[in-house]
Amino acid sequence: MAAELVRGQNHPLPQTRLEIRISAGNPIVAGATLGDERGTVHGAEWVAHPASPQLAGIEVPKQAAAAHRLAIDLDAMPEHIHRVTVLLALPTGVGGPARFGAMAAPFVAVTGLDGTEIARYTVTDLDTESAVAALELYRRQGAWKVRAVGQGYAGGLAAMLHDQGLEQGTDLAARIEEAVARGMARSVAQPPPRPEGDGRVRTAAAGGGTDPAPAKPPTPPQQSQDTPPAGGPIDYQHPGRRTAAPPTPPPAVPPAAPGHPAQPVAGDASGWTMDERLYNQVWGMFEDLARTTAAYRSAVDFAESRMEQELDRVLSDPRTRVGPAADSARAEARDKYTDLVEQAREALERDLRQLTAEAEVVEPALPPAYARWDSPVWQAYQVPMEIPMAVRLGDLHLPERPDLRIPMLVRLPLERGLWIDAGRSGAYDEVAVDSGELRRLAADAAVAIAARLLAVYPAGEFSVHVIDPAGSAAGSFAPLVESGALAEPPAAGAQGVSSVLAALTQRVDLVQMAVRSGATDALPPDLDTAEQLLIVHDFPHGFDDRAVTQLRYLADEGPSVGVHLMMVADREDARAYGPVLDPLWRSLLRLTPVAEDHLADPWVGHAWTYEPSLVPSGSRVLGQVLGEVGRAARARQSYGS
Repeated sequence: MAAELVRGQNHPLPQTRLEIRISAGNPIVAGATLGDERGTVHGAEWVAHPASPQLAGIEVPKQAAAAHRLAIDLDAMPEHIHRVTVLLALPTGVGGPARFGAMAAPFVAVTGLDGTEIARYTVTDLDTESAVAALELYRRQGAWKVRAVGQGYAGGLAAMLHDQGLEQGTDLAARIEEAVARGMARSVAQPPPRPEGDGRVRTAAAGGGTDPAPAKPPTPPQQSQDTPPAGGPIDYQHPGRRTAAPPTPPPAVPPAAPGHPAQPVAGDASGWTMDERLYNQVWGMFEDLARTTAAYRSAVDFAESRMEQELDRVLSDPRTRVGPAADSARAEARDKYTDLVEQAREALERDLRQLTAEAEVVEPALPPAYARWDSPVWQAYQVPMEIPMAVRLGDLHLPERPDLRIPMLVRLPLERGLWIDAGRSGAYDEVAVDSGELRRLAADAAVAIAARLLAVYPAGEFSVHVIDPAGSAAGSFAPLVESGALAEPPAAGAQGVSSVLAALTQRVDLVQMAVRSGATDALPPDLDTAEQLLIVHDFPHGFDDRAVTQLRYLADEGPSVGVHLMMVADREDARAYGPVLDPLWRSLLRLTPVAEDHLADPWVGHAWTYEPSLVPSGSRVLGQVLGEVGRAARARQSYGS
């Protein structure tokens, strides 16, 4: 269990590669200062902030946001650094709250790279303060600890930096505020130039100049957000994995010809392993596409606004509304608009060409957990020995280049359940399939995801249960049944629903009690400790009120102890329950069996089109992969007996 800290309390850190997760009700700025044994900050180069987001062993976000993740590697900290203080500040001049007392208390958590919380702290008792030192990581006798600080400053960033010994604190605070304001004004920060000698090719934002910020690698992107039909967006961020000095260097990049971009290379991002480098590279591509598209759209919006202003000036004066001068002014305004849009489009096309070239190199290099089902990597599939970092749930693309697909990777183990929407929403009106076909496609999508999860876990470390009360998806579930990959046949009828839910609810209860009491060795010997996935098809058929309550309990409490939920359902079928089930739908990541633009990135809210990762028609890859999974499971059972 994570330690719930109060102000002044400390807690040991069991590992040195960490994330600091920050959540607030309004956009805030996050940064960090590095201090010596006395906590003194000796210069601006000891501060990680939006205008200079990366120092040795730490990387912070470049923009104000309501949620942040800071990547920290304490082993990479220089020997003279003994304190890392996490700073939070309210951005100025953007119309938000001017003091922390006017918003929800910020929440800060220290987690491992797998998302497991080590310590958490809610910064309370703030009033007029506009900046706060939230947490402090400090070194004592060779070990690192975390302390809840919660020291607020009514004088803002400048007062906080001065308090830590930084003489040029006022100038640095102004620089930080300028960088944040600049980023918020253009909706998205332009990708900075790559450091000299770094082969990773980043795109340049359309219609923009050179970013005055230092040349640092961009902040890792965040996972797409799901916006359910009811309720606000749910944050589903991907954690930053970049570090200052990974022990395994990225592959060498061929030198670029003068005047031409460097050739992209698979795995040239930061990381300890090739899988981690590819994971970071994929999310770097997602970030690049989001940024360059945002820059293009901003440039077009600016051109339209400028043309309208110039036309308004012509029309506002009755003396200049008609005549040759008015016609000339209108033509000139339209020509300027066309020139600006063409320049922005040229920059966008240049960036998209580079990203397309990178995607063509990266896609064939992806391991099974990240690869499409039509990738040759599946032909040589073997059950892995280790759990991968993430799994591919589908593809994402934007209307500016629909053929440029970015893999949608989510971290393992799953942090939240999945909902394959089998209903015909308004977005499906143009889809030329009927409701029955949509339900079949939804079941097929669920099987494809379940098969991928089974395939990427070592034998015996992942189990799948299916509830199909009416047996209406027997054809879709047949590959799971015939391969022996299922823990038991799909449960049918009200009795089957009740039996499966009772068993999984009991498992969650037992594991939670064991973890809370520190007695995990006292769990029953026959308890299946593998990660569990429950697929519920055709909900709420076969469910009574008690079963619905158990399902909600599994959705809320299951992920923390390895029980995950996948709903294959039409929300309209459960309308009789009214708002009672709203928390259930909001807790799940909504996916669709057909392409739909319902996912949003956390920076500028692009409407990303999601496409499910389905097995190609006529392909035998699903049967081959599940066959290997089933054989490995049977071999493990025989060995255990």
